[in-house]
Amino acid sequence: MKNILTLFLLTAALLSAQSATLDLGPYGQLTLFLPGDWKIDTTQFANQGSITITPKNQSVNASCNLAISFPATDRFDTKSRLKLRVEADAHGAASQSVERKAIAKEFSLASGYGFYCSFTDPERVGKEPEPGNYKVMSVGKIRLSAEALVDVSLMSDDFRGEPYQQLLGAVEGMEFVTGRGR
Repeated sequence: MKNILTLFLLTAALLSAQSATLDLGPYGQLTLFLPGDWKIDTTQFANQGSITITPKNQSVNASCNLAISFPATDRFDTKSRLKLRVEADAHGAASQSVERKAIAKEFSLASGYGFYCSFTDPERVGKEPEPGNYKVMSVGKIRLSAEALVDVSLMSDDFRGEPYQQLLGAVEGMEFVTGRGR
């Protein structure tokens, strides 16, 4: 009986999930899968693309932005180089946060590798949620391939809250299919 209930719940979750695919031209395709009730907007330009995820329910205070670029030079061919860049880029935010230091954590990805740093706004601690004004944020980068780089920003009111976890899960669960290249 437990197995039937588990199978039913898993099927229901998959049916309610939404997806967005961004065609990266010769570089490939990026697909995100989201559980819950989110709006997904994609934008494509000649040398970049973006995915913005916002909640449909106005009482949920969270958002995610993915900016995809195609650098001419692969400067992040090792995990250590990418981790150092993420920490360096996040230094300014760290100095104004509760954490006071940028410590990169690794994304758990199926394609590529990436890191992110998480911060808490000291001015929002202990205050009620305010739409569009987030208590926590995570910023980072994902190297999908030598030719595709993703800048990630996740914002919410709580790292352990369901909206943040759904957005993080969507980022970590995204699928990248390599294209033919330049």
